Amino acid sequence: MANTLSPPARPDHPFKKVAILFAGGPAPAANAVISAAAHSFLRAGVEVIGIKHGYSALTEYDGSKELEEDKDFIKLTHRVLRRTRNSQGIMIGTARSNPGKMIKHPTDLDDAEKVAPMKRVSDGLKSLGVDALISIGGDDTLKTANKFKLYQQKYNSDNPIPVVHLPKTIDNDYHGIDFTFGFFTAVNFLATEIRTLLHDAEATRSYFLTETMGRSAGWLSYGAAIAGEASLVISVEDIKAGYLIDEQYTDSSGEQKSRQCMDMGRVCDRIVKTILARESEGKEYGVIVMAEGLAEFLPFSFVEGVERDDHGHINISQVSLFSIMSKAVQKAYNDKTGRVRLIKGLQLGYEARCAQPHAFDAMLGSQLGVGAFRALAEERLNGVMVSVSGQLDLHYEPFENLVDPETLVTVVRYINPDCDFHRLARFLETHVND
Repeated sequence: MANTLSPPARPDHPFKKVAILFAGGPAPAANAVISAAAHSFLRAGVEVIGIKHGYSALTEYDGSKELEEDKDFIKLTHRVLRRTRNSQGIMIGTARSNPGKMIKHPTDLDDAEKVAPMKRVSDGLKSLGVDALISIGGDDTLKTANKFKLYQQKYNSDNPIPVVHLPKTIDNDYHGIDFTFGFFTAVNFLATEIRTLLHDAEATRSYFLTETMGRSAGWLSYGAAIAGEASLVISVEDIKAGYLIDEQYTDSSGEQKSRQCMDMGRVCDRIVKTILARESEGKEYGVIVMAEGLAEFLPFSFVEGVERDDHGHINISQVSLFSIMSKAVQKAYNDKTGRVRLIKGLQLGYEARCAQPHAFDAMLGSQLGVGAFRALAEERLNGVMVSVSGQLDLHYEPFENLVDPETLVTVVRYINPDCDFHRLARFLETHVND
C-alpha cells in the first residue's frame, strides 16, 4: 500500500529551462498559478524564468540585441517565490500583445509575413534556452498558444518547444473547465460593492446602474448580482434572447451596412418595469447590473469610431455603457411616470482584477500550476489546456477540442438561458411580467 504522506517521485524528463508567460487582463490568484508551476519545476531541477509583460518583448525580438534579465524576463527562484501564492497582482506582469493576430487560417502559416511575429517569439525563447512554455491567459491567449504549437510543428518539428495553456479569465466563459481562477474572488469583490451601493441607494431613494466586466458572457455579472442582492441583471445572453433589432448605418467610408443592435427602448422598459414593481413593494431604491459586453450591441451612433484592440475587441472604456444606459433609463422612467427617479451610472470591475484571492481561487490556481508541471514533465504532453473537475482532479484538454481548426478561434461558453444558474437570478429578482 502506498504511503499517502510521501511526495511523488520526481519524473524523468528532458527539460532544463521552462518559461512562464501571462497575457491578457489580470485575475486574482495569478501568482498562485505562477508560483505553484514554478515551484514544481524548480523541485525537479529545472530552471524557471518568467517572461515579463506577456508577448511584448518576444514579438519585438530580432536577434540584434539579447533579451534582458529583469527587463524582459526574470528568474523565478525559491527566494523570489517565497510566500507569493496568496499575493496580489501578477509578479511577471501582463500585456495584450498578440503575435498570432495575422494568422487566421492554417494556410496563413505558409505566409512568411504573417508568421513573422510568431517566428520572433520562437527565436526569442530559443535565445534564452527555453525548452517548454507555460501560457496563462484567456481565450485569446489560448488561440495564440495553439498558433504557437502549429508554428512549432511546421517550422521546428525536429526540436519543438512544447506548450501547455492554463485558462485564466474572471469572466468564466471558458469551454473545457467549469470555473476559472479569479472568478469567485471577482464575484465576491463586486458583490460586496453592490451591497454597499444598496445602502447608499436606500438612503437616497435612488438607483445605481452598474456596468460590470463580462465582455462576451454574463457569468461575472450574474454571480455578482446574485451574491450582491442586485435588483436586476442583464447580460449579453439576455439581449441575444430577444432584445435585438436590425439597424442600418453608414460606415466611415460611406458604405451602407446593417448590423444587429439592442432595442434600447425595450431594454429600458424592462428596467423601468423592475423599478415600478419594487416601488409597489415599498422599495424606492435598487442596483441594476449590466455586463460590459452590451456595449458591442449599442446602436451604431454610440460606437462609431471607437478603437478596437489586436484581437478585434471594442475598447469598452471609450463607450461608457453605464453612462449611456443610466441616462436612457432615467428618461424612460420619467416618460412613463411623469416623475423623476435618480439613476446613477457607475462602472465596476478593474478594482476586482487584482483583489486578494479567495481561498478557492488560490487552491484552484495552485492546482492548475501543478497541472502544468504534470502535463509537461509527467505526461509529456504538448498542445493541451490544463483543467480540473470534481475534487480538483486534473485532466488535459487538447487544443483541437477547444479551437476551431479552420478559423483558429475559440467558442465562448455562454450561460444557457434554460440552466438553473440563469433561473436562480431570475427567481431572486422582483417578479415582472415581460
